[in-house]
Amino acid sequence: MRTNSFKQFILIVIFLTLSGSAFGQEVLTAAQWQEDLRFLQKTVHADFPFLFKKVEKKVWDAEVENLYVEIPNLEEHEIRVGLSRIVSLFEYGHTQIPFSTIAKDGVLPINLYHFKDGIFVEGALKEHTKILAAKVIKVGEYPIDEALKMIRPVVPVENNSYFKAYGLRFLTVPAVLHAQGVIPDNGKNVSLTLEKEGKVITYELPSIAYNELSRDYNLTLPNELWVSARGAGEPPFYLKHLFEKYYHYEYLSDSKTLYVRQSSVFNHETESLAEFYKRLFDFIDTNDVQKLIYDVRLNGGGNNYNNKPLIQGIMARPELNKKGKFIYIIGRQTFSACQNLTNEIENYTNAIMVGEPTAENKNFYGDTKKTTLPNSKLNAYLSFAWWQDKAPWENADATTPQVFIEPTFAEYSTNQDPVLEMAMNYDFDSFLVNPMDHFTKLFIAGKMEQLKTDATRIVKDPVYAHIPFDKEFKQVGRNLLFQEQFEGAVFLYGMFSEYYPKDPEMWEGLGKAFKGMGKDKEADGAFAKAKTLSEKK
Repeated sequence: MRTNSFKQFILIVIFLTLSGSAFGQEVLTAAQWQEDLRFLQKTVHADFPFLFKKVEKKVWDAEVENLYVEIPNLEEHEIRVGLSRIVSLFEYGHTQIPFSTIAKDGVLPINLYHFKDGIFVEGALKEHTKILAAKVIKVGEYPIDEALKMIRPVVPVENNSYFKAYGLRFLTVPAVLHAQGVIPDNGKNVSLTLEKEGKVITYELPSIAYNELSRDYNLTLPNELWVSARGAGEPPFYLKHLFEKYYHYEYLSDSKTLYVRQSSVFNHETESLAEFYKRLFDFIDTNDVQKLIYDVRLNGGGNNYNNKPLIQGIMARPELNKKGKFIYIIGRQTFSACQNLTNEIENYTNAIMVGEPTAENKNFYGDTKKTTLPNSKLNAYLSFAWWQDKAPWENADATTPQVFIEPTFAEYSTNQDPVLEMAMNYDFDSFLVNPMDHFTKLFIAGKMEQLKTDATRIVKDPVYAHIPFDKEFKQVGRNLLFQEQFEGAVFLYGMFSEYYPKDPEMWEGLGKAFKGMGKDKEADGAFAKAKTLSEKK
């Protein structure tokens, strides 16, 4: 009897254990997921209607309805990814379903980074060292560019820089790849086509738990399990002490340059930002500092109320706050409170900005409120605070540097830093911070020959290659035609068509300008050229 009772007791314990486990991992019904979606929709309309800036309400609601109808046909991971697509439609980086939620079922054991010359395996678990430093050609059966387009709707993309910095990690989530149609099956190995040392290989990668990643600042944190593609040796300044210090500076006595790297707007436990700023400016005041290079390319934000002492300190030192004396490095991870800092630098200092565009809009929604869906307990973070450091007409998708520089994989892997190299060695005395403003002043002054000479040189100068001069010139031309300044329009469109001889809009504008001057023969020739170019497209 005691034996049977004992067996019954064990069976009951096992039953309760299994039951408890089942209840703890309850699978939601389609109706429950649909109820969560409706809860999210009602919450947004009731409490966050101001988020409808980049997407119209009717468009957003239509996407909600599409997902609602699809839910009964979807697996759980596809629903989570679908919810992320819905939230990401607002296109504010803070407004999101966390990446950890999307990646909860596993990630690939690699870290990818988008360099100037492509996407490379920047880090990997040691067992996959074979593909370290390889360039990604395809994911599954899709070329890398196409795969990126397919996953982009899942990412709370604020701009292209945000996607480069924070969106690329979604490419390593099998759940996302499957939900977005990049791979046919979820839960199996993911096939990558890679190029390394001139050879193209196909490599199968399994999944690992999300918490097994070793990554910070979107770069691999090497340890006994993970390896980085960056070679051994002295790291570049922006990576020195990166994982131990939020901020530090080094004095380069040969060039009398003070290099500062600030990678957070939060206080560090060992030193507050106010204390760091005081120490920084004390050093400047007691040493011969001829150039200040301030690097925030890895700064993802923090508390923007910490920014004030830095701005005050720079403005109080006019000998440094001069063109060519103060260089400010920004990049694809410059985000949130550091976008506020960047706005203030732009508003109140004479800094020249070098690097890549920031990950944040100049004016943006930040500071989120957690909204927990009732059945799945999934958290959506919805922004409520509008940060406006710029006039509405000065808002832009990002802060664009005056000098655009993006490192190649070879430069990164060999510890080179072309961004700092440019900041230190370029002759900024002759540098034009705003070329279009320079052109406008020459045009108004009637200095047409100098305008043509300067424009020809600047348009061909690789330092200004990131500026979309063709779009800027087209707008100038349209303005002149609207104002019926046909003679000036003929001169400018004639110049523009030399720079962009295959652009039909340049020839069309030239034709309209000639027409306005009554030069019908010349107009017909320009219109014919525009037509021929349009037909070739």
